[in-house]
Amino acid sequence: MTSTYLPPNSNSIVSTYNGHSSTTANADEPLFASLSNSSNPNPSRVCYFFDSDIGNYHYGPGHPMKPTRIRMCHSLVMNYGLYKRMEIFRAKPATKREMSQFHTDEYVEFLNRVTPDNVDSFVREQAKFNVGDDCPVFDGLFEYCSISAGGSMEGAARLSRDKCDIAINWAGGLHHAKKGEASGFCYINDIVLGILELLRYHPRVLYIDIDVHHGDGVEEAFYTTDRVMTCSFHKYGEFFPGTGELRDIGIGKGKMYSCNFPLRDGITDESYKTVFEPVISQIMQHYRPSAVVLQCGSDSLAGDKLGCFNLSMRGHANCVEFVKSFGLPLLLLGGGGYTMRNVSRAWAFETGLAAGQELNPQIPVNEYYEYFGPDYRLDVRPNNMEDLNTRDYLEKIKIQVFENLRQTAHAPSVQGHVEPRSIAEQLHLENLERGEGEADEEMGDLADKGGLQGLEDKHPDERVVGLQAFRDYSRRGDDELDSEGRANPTRVADGDGGNGMNGVNGVNWGNGVNGVNGVNGGGGGKMGIMETKNPTTEEEENRIDERIEQESIAKSQAKRVEAEEEKPAEPVTAAEGEGGAKDAASSTTSADAAAAPSATNATEAGAQAFTAHVANAPSTEAAPATTATEASSNTDAPADPAATSSAETTAASGDAASVEAAKSTGEEESKMDLD
Repeated sequence: MTSTYLPPNSNSIVSTYNGHSSTTANADEPLFASLSNSSNPNPSRVCYFFDSDIGNYHYGPGHPMKPTRIRMCHSLVMNYGLYKRMEIFRAKPATKREMSQFHTDEYVEFLNRVTPDNVDSFVREQAKFNVGDDCPVFDGLFEYCSISAGGSMEGAARLSRDKCDIAINWAGGLHHAKKGEASGFCYINDIVLGILELLRYHPRVLYIDIDVHHGDGVEEAFYTTDRVMTCSFHKYGEFFPGTGELRDIGIGKGKMYSCNFPLRDGITDESYKTVFEPVISQIMQHYRPSAVVLQCGSDSLAGDKLGCFNLSMRGHANCVEFVKSFGLPLLLLGGGGYTMRNVSRAWAFETGLAAGQELNPQIPVNEYYEYFGPDYRLDVRPNNMEDLNTRDYLEKIKIQVFENLRQTAHAPSVQGHVEPRSIAEQLHLENLERGEGEADEEMGDLADKGGLQGLEDKHPDERVVGLQAFRDYSRRGDDELDSEGRANPTRVADGDGGNGMNGVNGVNWGNGVNGVNGVNGGGGGKMGIMETKNPTTEEEENRIDERIEQESIAKSQAKRVEAEEEKPAEPVTAAEGEGGAKDAASSTTSADAAAAPSATNATEAGAQAFTAHVANAPSTEAAPATTATEASSNTDAPADPAATSSAETTAASGDAASVEAAKSTGEEESKMDLD
């Protein structure tokens, strides 16, 4: 691939990839078309979280979940120039302690310890925690989970502290993970952790899920509280995970605060809009949330390998645009999506919507450009599958949903400021007031109606209602809260299984989920998440996706080897070696100090501000070696570009010219590693 890059102030950008050229002719035809200022006078402040390491992880050959899709999306985001409209951060990976705010210590410790090399030593734990097949053990599993969870928690923290209006973490949205087990490709439920962070400052949080699969893990976590309303639009029937019936409405304090809209195969943009917008409008009117989390699973797009809906990219993005229009703090997360090219298209387009930019339909040259052929368009079009969602069916469901919302009477109130230390008590103790007998009776009624399928299948001893004992440990800002005279959050004692939400679980198929080859497993042969719904497109898309992933992994490995080879030689003398060790220790200490919370302001602790990449068309040859500058805990904006101006660069000639040309414009921008 060759590319000629002209600075942003120039009149054109001409890019060539294997003989294919694309040009934006002049300043009147920019790479992206801005929305009119009249319709967007106050653009949203957007924080975008990305960790270049996310693409280094690999579920295994033939597995449909491919983290490389996040890299593909990010490459589009950067080459569309969206970095000019957002602050881009690398979040501190979530720690075991932070994960344990929701998940059990035993489960988190298992994820931390298990590796492909020692997995045979954890046979009992694999069965207990539902790890294997759909949720395999792979190299770097815990680090992968940490990156996903860290971005969602950091985004929630910045929203809570009014550092942004919209936070984006496409590596998040893993909505199937339970308190003590993996499910549906998900190990750590970053969504629940992010919502817990929001609840520290927001009295009510609305969770919306547009993944083709039901958001069972999130619904389950907040099934007994009115502090969180969950709303999921999903395929229901013989489809993973088998939950999300219309009559699943919550219990106890949470009764009527779980909203499910079960859909049939083939739903189109028009049909989806006729149910999504009215339902969300009614929820906003009745529930009045103060923050919103939107899970943007893109397996609801037409042509997804594991999906069965027929949404176009714009139909999917309309949900983002509509939710954004309410002007509430908004956390955008990823989720499902197994046709990699379409996933990256959709999320890049929705990043543009969040930042107030309508992107040019012509995809700019980027690291993965060849895979967007043959049309190289930013578009996902519907196909000719039949829409089984009749108007009568949708209206009946909608009427029942509206009736449920009316029964909420009014939005729950929270007296005064929400003290972080009281979150666990509010979510947990308020449900214990009702008594176990009433709770069990209500759960039995739901089970009789099919609302809690398989209740006795797993965890029969965990049926006592009440959210599990959340550890009220703040992701960010405990010291800051103390300086403002607020009580220091307390850590709630670990609860036993009897107080766990796993009792409401009961819907996991155990070993019955599909294996890697998509064949129904045991446990009754129920459909698992890997059941292919579009077999006609599966073979070709699988070939493309495997190629993308393998090439991305090979590039990452080559760069790591190159980085190792470029390391300075070992000190010759003992004295020099000692001095080098001291220097290294000093450097590490300084970096740690910069990322650690200060005594007065820990709001942004751990967030490493990425700096934007100026090259519009990165070469497929060796990418420039760049460095990301860590932001100190007191810094809200991305790092000073000057801090990276002296970074060593070993770029191909085209990229080197691009960087030099961009520097000449005098813009205060610097490079970002697209890997």
